[in-house]
Amino acid sequence: MKPHVTSPLVIAHRGASGYLPEHTLEAATMAHALGADFVEQDLVLTKDAVPIVLHDIHIDTISDVATKFPTRKRPDGRYYALDFTLTEIKTLKASERFDPKTGKAVFPGRFPAHQGSFQIPTLEEEIQLIQGLNKSTSRQVGIYPELKNPMWHRQQGYDLSKATLPILKRYGYTQKSDACFIQCFELSEVKRLRTELAWKGKLIMLLDSVAKGDDGTAFPALHQPEGLSELAKLVEGIGPGLGSVLDTKGKARELVKNAHAAGLLVHPYTHRVDALPRYVKSSEELLRKLFSEAKVDGLFSDFCDTAVRYLAKTR
Repeated sequence: MKPHVTSPLVIAHRGASGYLPEHTLEAATMAHALGADFVEQDLVLTKDAVPIVLHDIHIDTISDVATKFPTRKRPDGRYYALDFTLTEIKTLKASERFDPKTGKAVFPGRFPAHQGSFQIPTLEEEIQLIQGLNKSTSRQVGIYPELKNPMWHRQQGYDLSKATLPILKRYGYTQKSDACFIQCFELSEVKRLRTELAWKGKLIMLLDSVAKGDDGTAFPALHQPEGLSELAKLVEGIGPGLGSVLDTKGKARELVKNAHAAGLLVHPYTHRVDALPRYVKSSEELLRKLFSEAKVDGLFSDFCDTAVRYLAKTR
């Protein structure tokens, strides 16, 4: 069985996050301009159940929430998006990712932390931006939302998937032919999307390197041929970490070959020019190993322009 898509895709990981603060509208705009095929949107909910584009359920690593709302942290010392209304979220200043204990940037060579005037966008705002750019540039760039911690949201009394799907439908993302992939690390939620929620669009099962996910997902089994065959009944592809695609010496593992045999796409994460694996000396060498040797079908990259240029040379 052949994969559903044959041309390798470049997926802008959290937008053009190597150049601008992750998941801001500015990062999404730059990713579109740099030639990405899809732009990723990690999704969590606000207190008033609005899906916002944010990598974590916490907001203290990418905003000034601790300064604006110092008394609103939970007993664990963290600030949760779910405890703030959208109006409150919009008062925050988004930033390059930083360590909330030290205030120092996680990637010191990127856009300066705590600088600029950025906001946390809603899913709807980002879709409107991408669709508007698609019209004005005549480029068709897709969206790639990830449902973050849906089980945790339900434990808090919220349903992330039910809040997200109507927005996707409103903007024309309903079928497998539409330029949208939904991704998730929780197998129970992936199954729910296909059954109870009747999602007919493309689905990607994200694969972690841990033994068991928060919802009980047994990730090692899903890396095996039998697990991949079962996944193929539910999803169009898998999203493994780079370590599941290439071994510690940079040699291709069997995962991509086995996934393709099951009819699944493989979109691994994450290519970072400023955080390369030890087995390569350059970004181009890593891209060659992934695209030309392992033959992945797409790649999440913080620096999407480098992957676009590599593929342009090899096509």
